[in-house]
Amino acid sequence: MTNRRSPEPLAWLLFSAGGMAAALLVPVLLFLFGLAFPLDWLPAPDHADLLSVLRHPVTRLVLFGLCALALFHWAHRFRYTLTHGLRLERFSALIIAVCYGGAVIGSVVAAYLLLRA
Repeated sequence: MTNRRSPEPLAWLLFSAGGMAAALLVPVLLFLFGLAFPLDWLPAPDHADLLSVLRHPVTRLVLFGLCALALFHWAHRFRYTLTHGLRLERFSALIIAVCYGGAVIGSVVAAYLLLRA
């Protein structure tokens, strides 16, 4: 008899961390770049200034964390919506692979784009 551990706690950890990060950071970014700068409520930073901030390793790490955690939050929520909400338990293995695989692929793409910037 093997004592195999479930990956479920890790999925819930990523879900809660992603929800918290998205709830704290996304509204601020949306307010700044979606309202405050375009409507001239605040002076918009120059392209060179934004690029220098983006090239800082801590900024890249924070943006990567935000993207990856938000993707895993989505994956976990969407998985449970499909399996329990729509009662598609018979496709559970496929849904898990697609949801978390999409989050991993999205995280890799985010890392690539942030390293390329």
